[in-house]
Amino acid sequence: MTGRTGSPSIAVVGVGGVGGYLGGRLAAAGHDVRFLARGENLAALRRKGLRVTGGPGGWSVPDPRASDDPRDIGEVDYVLLCVKTWQLPAAVDALGPMVGENTAVLTVQNGVEAPERVAAGVGRGRVLPGTVKVVATLVGPGEVRHGGGPSALGFAEWDGSVSDRVKRLRAVFRDASVTATEPSDIWVDIWAKFLLLVPIGSLGAATGGATVGELRSRPGTRRMLIAGMREIHATGTALGIALPGDAVDTATGLMDRQRPEVTSSLQRDILAGKPSELDAWTGAAVRLADRAGRAAPVHEMLYELLATRVSRTAADG
Repeated sequence: MTGRTGSPSIAVVGVGGVGGYLGGRLAAAGHDVRFLARGENLAALRRKGLRVTGGPGGWSVPDPRASDDPRDIGEVDYVLLCVKTWQLPAAVDALGPMVGENTAVLTVQNGVEAPERVAAGVGRGRVLPGTVKVVATLVGPGEVRHGGGPSALGFAEWDGSVSDRVKRLRAVFRDASVTATEPSDIWVDIWAKFLLLVPIGSLGAATGGATVGELRSRPGTRRMLIAGMREIHATGTALGIALPGDAVDTATGLMDRQRPEVTSSLQRDILAGKPSELDAWTGAAVRLADRAGRAAPVHEMLYELLATRVSRTAADG
């Protein structure tokens, strides 16, 4: 695939739901996109291309540039790091051949610690902290299902500034019909998403898979959700994140507008016995509260329940 003239080169690392959707949008719009994939997913991309279904319409990229060797991808202008948090160590180790002096690495992981972890490997000056809103799932090798609804991506420089490379990448996404927001404070946006997702995902997993509709409608679990949100708000504020005073009210409103059948990736993975982002979600809520000198009893309890379940599942084989 040849990118349009003047288009920056973009590597997508992690061709799951988010990476497949974003990379597919960019590639379908004619941009220079290179996918780092593995195993059956890579074989499917080479054999039949990338297909995105669902939402307002589907599309395909019949001949994507894809490899499992970062040296084949080569040095690029941007890396979209779309792996899950537990996959970060291997992904960061693979970045070397793709990262040059001026390469920017965009992080879109759930949680709040991923930018620091990536910066430890490539340098803070190369990292663009970001947050993504897209309902997309890898339903089979080379096939992503988009759940519909608006999709948006926000990112900025580490200090929140808007550099030329940030402006350029935002323009590329908009050209590919992906909403690129302009956050006034990217760290507030990242923590606001963390504040919303973690209590819902943790409690959903601890209850054996309760949906957001069930959790918000029972008085007891609703109180636990809001208490968990308040814990994260207090932690973030103590750590210097300028979360607004009404952030919990805003998150509660977003929760109440979710479709009642919605569940989180955390609970789906834990209940399926798959690797999960428990450490980056609930574990981080506990870890960061301790760093801030705060108590987080809701998340401490949920983490111990879930970590015990994960440990027992692993022991059962």
